[in-house]
Amino acid sequence: MRQKFAGSLALCLGAACTTQQGLGTPPPLEPAEISAEYTAMVTPALQDPLSLLEQPLPTTASLWTGERGSLLGDRRAMQRGDILTVVIEIDDSAQISNSSDRSRSGSESLNIGEFLGIPQRADEVLPDGLGIQPGVETNSASAFSGNGSVARNEQLTLRIAATVTDVLPNGVLSIEGQQQVRVNFEMRELLVSGFVRPADVSRQNEITYDKIASARISYGGQGQISDVQQPRWGQQVADILLPF
Repeated sequence: MRQKFAGSLALCLGAACTTQQGLGTPPPLEPAEISAEYTAMVTPALQDPLSLLEQPLPTTASLWTGERGSLLGDRRAMQRGDILTVVIEIDDSAQISNSSDRSRSGSESLNIGEFLGIPQRADEVLPDGLGIQPGVETNSASAFSGNGSVARNEQLTLRIAATVTDVLPNGVLSIEGQQQVRVNFEMRELLVSGFVRPADVSRQNEITYDKIASARISYGGQGQISDVQQPRWGQQVADILLPF
């Protein structure tokens, strides 16, 4: 009995430690060196050697060139490892309301009044309270009413730097960005990923979220405040197991 109690106590303590990563310590920040953005920066895409041979050599020296490093060069993100700014301005609201009503009624009656005197003779033979007048009579009625409404309002304004992690064969850029901000014992994390066209990147090297295909935007956090806003793990298990 003592062994079972000790095992249960150890299980409870272990589960409690998983919810509180460290008593009195803030949530740890993930090192940037393990992110996909860092990998894209330190391992650029392989370049075709033949393309290097086809590039024309400069014949004259000029301060005004079209290269990316020049004053008038295009510095928008266009290759693996480049950085661009994603502007997230979500201000959505939706209100849906619908109602439906349905009703139906039916009645059927079949009488056998005179048929060679059979109904009268049957009434004499049958016990009291029984008869064949009317012979068949049915009534039915049904009614249904339903109402539903949805009201939603979301507003989010954020800016995050993302990195081009890959260039697809059709020229579309695959981007990914993550941002972690820790204030005291609460950490906020912003994640964004998706695919963008180089033509949609503005001259300020920015792109809005509505031009990102397969956009995945996540804004959340962890810490003491987020922990108390969630039900305890025991309550979550009970909600799953209890059928009532």
